[in-house]
Amino acid sequence: MKTILITDNTHAVLAQRLQEAGHNVIIDTAVDYDSLLARIDDYDAIVVRSKIIIDRRFLDQAHRLRCIGRVGAGMETIDVDYAEARGIRCLNSPEGNRDAVGEHAVGLLLSLLNNIARADAEVRRGLWQREANRGLELGCRTVGIIGFGNMGASFARCLRGFGCRILAYDKYKTDYAPDYVEEVTLEQLQREADVLSLHVPLTDETRHMVNGSFLGCFAKPIMLINTSRGAVVDTPALVAAMKEGRVLGAALDVIEYEKMTTDGLDIEHLPDAFRYLLQAPNVVLTPHVAGWTVESKYKLAAVLADKIIEALK
Repeated sequence: MKTILITDNTHAVLAQRLQEAGHNVIIDTAVDYDSLLARIDDYDAIVVRSKIIIDRRFLDQAHRLRCIGRVGAGMETIDVDYAEARGIRCLNSPEGNRDAVGEHAVGLLLSLLNNIARADAEVRRGLWQREANRGLELGCRTVGIIGFGNMGASFARCLRGFGCRILAYDKYKTDYAPDYVEEVTLEQLQREADVLSLHVPLTDETRHMVNGSFLGCFAKPIMLINTSRGAVVDTPALVAAMKEGRVLGAALDVIEYEKMTTDGLDIEHLPDAFRYLLQAPNVVLTPHVAGWTVESKYKLAAVLADKIIEALK
């Protein structure tokens, strides 16, 4: 029997499956970094989200730990390389919310193309502006996807029925694209895309990947969709590109000023660049909920449970 600590709210199926596999499961959602550090040697595995940073200091104290599970996809709050070097398996469950992310990204794109959020706000104010809200058809656009893992591939599958042209670029893969997706270089994507959708993890390499220079390489004005991590996009650079007409609209489920460890947004202390986005009519914002569905809550937990059980054998 192994002892496993769950530190955040998740679907009950996670604890249930771990217990059915013969493990002792403890749920403590109030635990913080310091209190967990003091008793980390009580556990063979821990399950986290984003509120606890698993750094080298933490891992150096984790003499008994064999496994760290992340409910979700992003692993930026865990020093994965150092953990793996110490023989600690690091597991996540992107399979659990990939369908949700793909569907949400399509919803964001359709909202931009058809001015849905803006038109809704206008009608609620008594404005009936049909010509000003004439939309664009997705089937006539070329959509470029950067990052073709679970999320990027799901977005492509959701787009397939619209008849649009789909381009994909992934720096770390080759021969990955299904027959309805064109596998291209970054340069070709920047030359031909009308829409850019980001599906990359947050790493040192991808932080502010979408900056002024990057956006300046697109041959056509684009619409930008981000359901990955906020800090992949340099917000002031995005705003500058929008003011210059190089970005026609942006739909952001994540922002770089989001407080991942506290799951919130300090609206009183946001920079001018984000305040521009708040009032811009060609911007759609959602609160990091692309992968946040009733179904994904279950699947994220179930997938992770199976991985942890296998890792602890």
